[in-house]
Amino acid sequence: MNAEVASDVRAELGEGPSWDEEKGILYWVDIKEGIVYAHDLGNSSDKIVGRGKNVSCVVPRSNGGLALTLEHGFYSLDPNSGMMDAISESIEANLPGSRFNDGKCDPAERFWAGTMDETESKPIGSLYVFAKGKGVKKALSGITVSNGLGWSPDNKTMYYIDSPTRKVAAFDYSLQTGEISNKRIAINFDETQQPGVPDGMTVDAEGMVWVAHWGGARLTRWNPSTGKLLDTLPIPADHTTSCCFAGRNLDQLYITSARVELDEKKLAAQPLAGRLFVADVGVRGLPTYKFGG
Repeated sequence: MNAEVASDVRAELGEGPSWDEEKGILYWVDIKEGIVYAHDLGNSSDKIVGRGKNVSCVVPRSNGGLALTLEHGFYSLDPNSGMMDAISESIEANLPGSRFNDGKCDPAERFWAGTMDETESKPIGSLYVFAKGKGVKKALSGITVSNGLGWSPDNKTMYYIDSPTRKVAAFDYSLQTGEISNKRIAINFDETQQPGVPDGMTVDAEGMVWVAHWGGARLTRWNPSTGKLLDTLPIPADHTTSCCFAGRNLDQLYITSARVELDEKKLAAQPLAGRLFVADVGVRGLPTYKFGG
């Protein structure tokens, strides 16, 4: 497996990729620059379709357009005009050092997204779930850096990453209610002596979990039932941030990366840091689910 450069963009903090199957567009963001990009597969000239402070993740919306998280809440985005509108109340705006980070929709079109401490040292963050007609609900608290999310193919398990723990947690998950319970550890970076910390993630059609390593220059594929490492995909960027399956057959894995927190010497050694990559990993992924609100 090899990762190839997919975009000319050099993001400061590339994150949050999602695949709009209907339009054939991969959306992703640069958190630090506050930019939402639209990537046409096979075309390296990505288009800016929105701007907002600390935009951290973006998903297709079932009634058209996009939904995303900015620093303190959920918003809609019209990618044609760039217009954004708040679709939730302000969240944690009065909590110093807090902002939204990664997020994703579940198979029932609920939008899950979590917050983080900007210093990455205090457990002041939470994980929220936004369901159509029900508003925003807090699902977890005591989080330091809320990050990757994913669901098993049978929709019975939710995976979740709080990066400083160096673990991927698994929860029993109810597709009907959106409730999570019975937390346990599916993947442990300490026990397997992995470099960096887990960042974004995705799940493939075989139920295996792909994890981006912030500070590890790689993606890894795991069996979440056994905690066994199955494969490693090197990425030419220390700060590998997230991943998403895309393409007509969901068989292309797109990977985001970052340039932040790399000094001049490291940036010189990693000229591709901050780029969007793509790899053929020999397995199909699960779709990007839309937000129903």
